[in-house]
Amino acid sequence: MASGRQSILSSTPLQVLFYLNCWYFAAFYLAEVLMFIYKGISLPYPSDNLILDVVLLMFFLGLEILRIFYGWKGNVCERSLSSALSLLILIPCTVLAVYYLLLQTFVLRLEFILCAILLCFYGLELLLGLLSISAFSRSSVN
Repeated sequence: MASGRQSILSSTPLQVLFYLNCWYFAAFYLAEVLMFIYKGISLPYPSDNLILDVVLLMFFLGLEILRIFYGWKGNVCERSLSSALSLLILIPCTVLAVYYLLLQTFVLRLEFILCAILLCFYGLELLLGLLSISAFSRSSVN
């Protein structure tokens, strides 16, 4: 019987980023909802575009919850598949963040700043996620 201890491969910085991203996205979502209310009342926002943006925001919320859940569990349980699925879901989340950053009918300065910060989170999580998946894959080969 081998008495070797397995080393912990979970990435603490990635886990901290997931934790911070949970709180940041909650604040981001609340701010976006309040800004849509403001834009709907104050600006000549076409109703079709407003409905599309709100539906995309709800879709964004669902994707972000799935992404963080799979990333969190994949990192804690050291599972490459869950972590890879989290990185796969990161693609549409990034597209939606860029949409809210640049392609909306009206983009407020606060939205621009919040989306830019969110994209920074995504970049760091992509980098650390790839490093974690490579560490998980190398340990399963040995």
